[in-house]
Amino acid sequence: MQAHDIMTSRVYKVKESDTVRAVIEKFIDHRISGLPVVNDRNEIVAYVSDGDIMRYIGKHEDVVIDVLYFSTVLKGDAEEFEERARSLLQLNVMRIAHRKVLTVSWDEEIEQIAAILGKKHIKKLPVERNGVLVGIISRGDVVRHTFKRFL
Repeated sequence: MQAHDIMTSRVYKVKESDTVRAVIEKFIDHRISGLPVVNDRNEIVAYVSDGDIMRYIGKHEDVVIDVLYFSTVLKGDAEEFEERARSLLQLNVMRIAHRKVLTVSWDEEIEQIAAILGKKHIKKLPVERNGVLVGIISRGDVVRHTFKRFL
């Protein structure tokens, strides 16, 4: 079985000129956690995930909290967190996306796809054909297609 046999052809994606707002809207609307970022020729140039969002809005430094100032620090942290979240929406997606993207070829075998997903601890792999995005494969796709004939 090859990538084209199990991939999802309808791929949600964003363009490299989009803001993070477009990414988060697609995450919410389609209940997904990652998107390929493509150029005008539909070539994959990056990948953005919910993990990239978490890294941006999360605390960027280690902070030691003094017990006497605990409530003041928490209030300041909440305001700071909200400001990071608001500012993130305006950023270009390429500011937070990973530019080194693992992909698989249209004709990659399912065993190799399973090995990549497992070894690299990633949830999805974009599928390319002649350098162009044609699909996406998730860990769930591999499990469903591998085991449905045994159940």
